[in-house]
Amino acid sequence: MKVADLFKHRDEPNAKQYELMQWVSPVMREYWGEFLHKAHNRHLFGRLRDLQQPAVNDAVTPQAPKPIELKPEAQTLYNEMSAQIGEVIHTGEWFGVTQDRINQFGLVTEDMQWIHTDPERATAESPFKTTIAHGFLTLALLPRLTDSVDPDHSQYPTAKMVVNIGLNQVRFPYPVKPGNRLRAVSTLTKVTPIRKGLEIEREIKVEIEGVRRPGAIVVSVIQLHF
Repeated sequence: MKVADLFKHRDEPNAKQYELMQWVSPVMREYWGEFLHKAHNRHLFGRLRDLQQPAVNDAVTPQAPKPIELKPEAQTLYNEMSAQIGEVIHTGEWFGVTQDRINQFGLVTEDMQWIHTDPERATAESPFKTTIAHGFLTLALLPRLTDSVDPDHSQYPTAKMVVNIGLNQVRFPYPVKPGNRLRAVSTLTKVTPIRKGLEIEREIKVEIEGVRRPGAIVVSVIQLHF
């Protein structure tokens, strides 16, 4: 066997290189060795880059988040509230809703639909036979109903600031009518340490005095900053 044939059949990659070399011009063959050297280096560098990337099926171990260090007053409250999850933590005082308040809310929000602001038409045409409060008025009363804006009745006196994050869920099972009295009953569902303090999730039922069904059920999220 000729040396060229031995080289050709030694392995498949080298055989392909030999066949390719036969197609290039004699001048190009003089630089064949340099060409293969550069091509080999590019292939090698590409493989090194591939080795630096995790394989698709390789498990990547996530870094554990740093534990949150609470201030002493926040830690004390967290310990207390963790034992209260699932319990009623606040029941507000009864608060009356008047037609005048409904009208004012309608003016502020520019929602003056007759079902809210026209008692005569509501008596004649509404299935409720009276006007009803805006659902968003009931929501707007939550700070008052939960004593969140009364510094003399703060549920969290050790917190520097209480921030309303939002509502995860809102339902209005029964309409609120002028003359009704409302109160909020808050049940603690979750308490979570955060960087600035605590995040608290509560289910709030807005009860209507003398009515079995609540005027609203919401899941409220607040943050306590210490």
